[in-house]
Amino acid sequence: MFFRTLLRFLLARFGPRLGHYDVARSNFITLPTDQDILRHMNNGVYFSIMDVARFDMLVRTGIWQIFKERDWYPVVASETMTFRKSLTMWQRFTIESRIIGFDEKAVYMEQRFVRPGADGRPELYAVGHIRARFLRRSGGTVGVAELIEAVGVPPEAGEIPEWMQRWGSDVALPPTRAEAPSIWD
Repeated sequence: MFFRTLLRFLLARFGPRLGHYDVARSNFITLPTDQDILRHMNNGVYFSIMDVARFDMLVRTGIWQIFKERDWYPVVASETMTFRKSLTMWQRFTIESRIIGFDEKAVYMEQRFVRPGADGRPELYAVGHIRARFLRRSGGTVGVAELIEAVGVPPEAGEIPEWMQRWGSDVALPPTRAEAPSIWD
């Protein structure tokens, strides 16, 4: 995955530029190293390739440069995936990535794995949702207000669906400085 990320970083620099809130489309192919024993792409690989596609999106939208200038970096706080169809070896697919909106602490994104359907239109294979935070290399978090000031307000004013807000709060763990004992009920 490291080499895939490096290659994507290089290619993204020459790829078509996007607006900060445009849908980014990143093309991939399922490699032999992506397969599990059932001969389809391993569920964990989906998350790794989503990372690569988000990185591609950040570079092509110019957001990566903004982060670099401010010494910020993104981290995934929560993510979930829903699978519909399997991707098998050597299949070409596209990941469509889009920023959905913000709450008081995080940015929400959707990423779709698509392939051409029988009618030629993009067909969903899997959909992932991500809740991301942003950190400073010097320590501490980047607040959403500061993030929006740097990147701009999304066209839909950052409205995220109610179910996604609920999911974000339902799966959140305690802050890193709070106690979080592992107790099975």
